[in-house]
Amino acid sequence: MRAKLTLSLSAIAAILLISSIISVMEYRSMSSYVSDLIADDISSINVARRLGDMSNSYNLEILAVIGNESVSALPSFDDAYFLSHCDTLRSSMASNTIKPLADSVVYSYSSYMLTALELQDVLLSDFIDSRAWYFDRLQPRYERLNRDINRLSSAIYADLEKNSATFESGFYRSIIPGIVAVGVGLLLVIMLLVFLLSYYVKPVYRMLDALKNYRSLGKRYNVSFDGDDQLSELNEDITELVGENLQLRDRIRSMRAKAPGTEGKE
Repeated sequence: MRAKLTLSLSAIAAILLISSIISVMEYRSMSSYVSDLIADDISSINVARRLGDMSNSYNLEILAVIGNESVSALPSFDDAYFLSHCDTLRSSMASNTIKPLADSVVYSYSSYMLTALELQDVLLSDFIDSRAWYFDRLQPRYERLNRDINRLSSAIYADLEKNSATFESGFYRSIIPGIVAVGVGLLLVIMLLVFLLSYYVKPVYRMLDALKNYRSLGKRYNVSFDGDDQLSELNEDITELVGENLQLRDRIRSMRAKAPGTEGKE
């Protein structure tokens, strides 16, 4: 009986333990992978915003020079920084839809910078209207560059939303083994309860009722049930003891009947 109960409870504990380990491992694996993707997206968004701010500041500086042609120093732009971060965006993003957008930013930037390099010649020329050059040639290229940067940022935001949704769905997927284990555990508990009630509790009550009838009414103890465990041995021992006790009572009763003086008194 002890072995059966121990085996049943150990099976429930093992199922719950294994399912918990699977859930934890699944969640940690998924969480680590998606967290890295989300961190990359956030970093890429900051980089794209920085590139947009750089190009906007440079374009405004050129406009200030156009408005005040007496300025001696021309605006400067960190070309290596801009291109290196474009390469970073292209290599760090796993999505195939973002890499072409990063290439578009590089192409737009190259076109814009080639036109911006004409600034010195435009300022020195007596035949070129600097304002017309700015608004007709440079500004459209800047607008294209700014549009491509915004498209790149929007794509990164979309990738961030997708990864966030993946993280949420992965979380629910990781707890499914735990939910299944809890359901299986509850089913096993119910089965164990039915087993205990049918094979142990009910026979004990039958044995108690039979002993009560034997002690109060003198009825013969006659309880039988299937089994080969300690409860069955106990029932057999009780049956044997009750049978011996009944035989002893019969002997005492017969001895009293044969005792001298008993007949006369009768």
